[in-house]
Amino acid sequence: MTDSRPLQGESPVAQLDVTISACEDGTFQKRGHKTRILSPEEAEKLAKEQVLVSDFKQQKLEKEAQKNWDLFYKRNSTNFFKDRHWTTREFEELKACREFEDQKLTILEAGCGVGNCLFPLLEEDLNIFAYACDFSPRAVEYVKQNPLYDAQRCKAFQCDLTKDNILENVPSDSVDVVTLIFVLSAVHPEKMHLVLHNLYKVLKPGKCVLFRDYGLYDHAMLRFKSANKLGENFYVRQDGTRSYFFTDDFLAELFLSMGFEQVVNEYVLRETVNKKEGLSVPRVFLQSKFRKPQRET
Repeated sequence: MTDSRPLQGESPVAQLDVTISACEDGTFQKRGHKTRILSPEEAEKLAKEQVLVSDFKQQKLEKEAQKNWDLFYKRNSTNFFKDRHWTTREFEELKACREFEDQKLTILEAGCGVGNCLFPLLEEDLNIFAYACDFSPRAVEYVKQNPLYDAQRCKAFQCDLTKDNILENVPSDSVDVVTLIFVLSAVHPEKMHLVLHNLYKVLKPGKCVLFRDYGLYDHAMLRFKSANKLGENFYVRQDGTRSYFFTDDFLAELFLSMGFEQVVNEYVLRETVNKKEGLSVPRVFLQSKFRKPQRET
């Protein structure tokens, strides 16, 4: 289960304390610590959209969450998302956590989807062993069918991190890095802590969860209609899959409540330009690192 969907739309004003870096595709992204400022039109639109989806439908969506993601992958196969070759650039811990250059690294990709992040990592770094799990059985099968899948270097398995015990597939305190990239947003906010509890169990003391997901007031959030609102910052798409949009405070409180320490937790504003339409689309992500504390001696 992994999601970072391309969008088109209008560009509002955004005010952040930022540093600017160039991306491989020629766009630019800005890092900062302040919530993006809405334009008056956007603020008015959000203020009007207060009617929530009925409790009956919300319960149905929760019950059918796995089925809806399986149908998503049935429709789109492995063709929806691009491979993510930016991961090692954005998360230097994938290399920096080694004590020596050729050290074997064990990672867990939670919510691996069809392997768009997993396989570029395995190709780039031959000293990685990866556990990879996903909510969707169909997505896991696509991973296993990939020509790059090698059981000597990767173990893919189906897992609902909100209720399954990940220790059935991954040993306790065995993982150097957990990646949680565009995954937690698809989980009901009341169950997110269950995911983090599972990840905490397999992460080595002193090691990090690397997080990237939708941030508050991302363009995807502003495109939703009132009929799609499930709760505060929580929406459902037409295909039944859901998306939460994080604030830095909410995410920090969530991780800290589960025993993690905050390393980095910041908004990333990315401008995506559609030259043909003359549009500049603001994407807002939250990019963070949370560490499992070292054990006291």
